[in-house]
Amino acid sequence: MATPLSALASAPVPPVTLVPRTALDALSGPPQRFLASAWPWRSLAYLLAGIVPSLAFAAVLAPVRAVGGLAAAPLSVVVAAVLLTPLARFERWRLRLADRQPVRGLPDGWWPGWREAGHALVALVALWWADLLVVAAAIAGPAVLILSPVVQPTAPEGEATLGQTFVASAVGLLLVPVAAYTLAAWAGARAAMARAMIVPQEAEMREIARSRARLVDAFEAERRRIERDLHDGAQQRLVALSMKLGLAGLDLPPASPAAVRLDEARELAGQALAELRELIRGVHPQVLADRGLPAAVRDVAGRSPVPAQVHVELDRRLPERVEAAAYYVACEALANVAKHSGAGSCAVRGRLRRGRLVLEIADDGIGGADPAGGTGLTGLADRVAAVGGTLTVESPCGGPTTVRAQIPCEW
Repeated sequence: MATPLSALASAPVPPVTLVPRTALDALSGPPQRFLASAWPWRSLAYLLAGIVPSLAFAAVLAPVRAVGGLAAAPLSVVVAAVLLTPLARFERWRLRLADRQPVRGLPDGWWPGWREAGHALVALVALWWADLLVVAAAIAGPAVLILSPVVQPTAPEGEATLGQTFVASAVGLLLVPVAAYTLAAWAGARAAMARAMIVPQEAEMREIARSRARLVDAFEAERRRIERDLHDGAQQRLVALSMKLGLAGLDLPPASPAAVRLDEARELAGQALAELRELIRGVHPQVLADRGLPAAVRDVAGRSPVPAQVHVELDRRLPERVEAAAYYVACEALANVAKHSGAGSCAVRGRLRRGRLVLEIADDGIGGADPAGGTGLTGLADRVAAVGGTLTVESPCGGPTTVRAQIPCEW
């Protein structure tokens, strides 16, 4: 049995649970979820793994120390240099225990960058001591209290009674969650510090920009596929339906009720076809794909209720994602001019400046455009930001209003 729409509308929406990607993210969740997860154990493993490089270094350095004399110092330096590369790789692997986010921007070869090498050296010399002290402090206290009945099973004169030892054991059990939070907090802080040391911020931002560009390209490709399916599928069927309805009407008397209904059906099919064509034009207009941004902007400006002058001068075709975003800005900005500005005229100007497309839509309206007022400016800013651009709005009360989008043409 079908579910009523009212029941679907009133049905409670299940909460969205975000999967923590770092130990610090896990700490922000509910205590029962954090304690039941693997994050306390992952944090403990991350901190204990810091001892491995120091033990390996000490084991390799032991024969060098046995040599003694003046050769010990240079041999120690050589051993440290040889071990630096595997230690840096180990630190990168170890980071996954407390931080599951991908590490971007690091060298692809076997030899680590200077940032990775420096972090490995600092971790080898100093940081593993801090990790070991935190683990000892967090575990030793609860462990001693929990094992009190085993360590002191009897109660000689001057020592704790058996009941007191069981109370201490209960207190130790209560301190186990505190130890889990302590370990996760320090492991999260250490992982964040390690990421800041080994990952250059500018490289990570470049990789994020490339990833965003790939997502935008995939979105544009999917949008063009939808446009092609609508054009070749639904639109052709509506055209065929209109033709069949027209042919069927020729076989009926002009004033008969059936002919009237067929005329109404043909008119509705024509309206649906016009709406579908308008939808296709909004998804990805053919003029934009065939002739580029200037022609597409002139086309949308020619259909604007407010007279618009277009001065878009480009010496080359721009990337598809840039053209699509700029066209979207022009369409929405002109729609806002018609709906909210009260302007008598407007102008669209576009040019290339130092590898960036600068698109301006100016009107002589009343001004006072506010992104929080529901005029679509927030959506424009989000769309421009998706391709790495910026959007500024100058709209004092009394006008005029200028919407300026700057979009990089190459990432």
